[in-house]
Amino acid sequence: MEFSSKYLSNAVDEMAQLPGIGKRTALRMVLHLLKQPVEQTKQLTAALDRFREEIIFCEECHNLSDQKICEICSNPKRDNAQLCVVEDIRDVMAIENTGQYQGKYHVLNGIISPIDGIGPQDLTIASLQEKIAKGEIKEVIFALSATMEGDTTIFYIHKQLAAYEVKMSTIARGVPVGDELEYTDEVTLGRSIQKRVPYEDSIR
Repeated sequence: MEFSSKYLSNAVDEMAQLPGIGKRTALRMVLHLLKQPVEQTKQLTAALDRFREEIIFCEECHNLSDQKICEICSNPKRDNAQLCVVEDIRDVMAIENTGQYQGKYHVLNGIISPIDGIGPQDLTIASLQEKIAKGEIKEVIFALSATMEGDTTIFYIHKQLAAYEVKMSTIARGVPVGDELEYTDEVTLGRSIQKRVPYEDSIR
């Protein structure tokens, strides 16, 4: 794709690096920004700069946060005895949108995937084990995608936590096998959380 301006070309190249954005879509977005008032574009870039520089990970659950402890972890109305283990921030958002869960979360920031070079040491499994060791959590709910990598991750964590007196359950398979959790509709996901089953039963 040839451009008459190197500035346009550079902007399109940068925009096209975003997931799911091809060169044609990137061009449309860049040309749209060009038609907007300069101040609006500056607000966008300022928001992105501030987001990149100031956002942090919650010290408790590893979710993205503006503070050391995120709003979910600091909410006294949340159930401290329930801990939902998810892959990333998008899954927290998906579950929160169902309105069916009032416990807390633990974000792994990935799943075990040998083909991608991701092992247990690359995830926040160690800090999860430390939480369980304190004895305050009574149930761990595995809410990972119904994929081979997701199942492998659950199996590994289950083995690591087997020595502790904690109930371990997994969301019901209302989520189609092979599907990513973030793309599951809210009704199905909400029902899957409500109808969760003991992990041991899910692997029989």
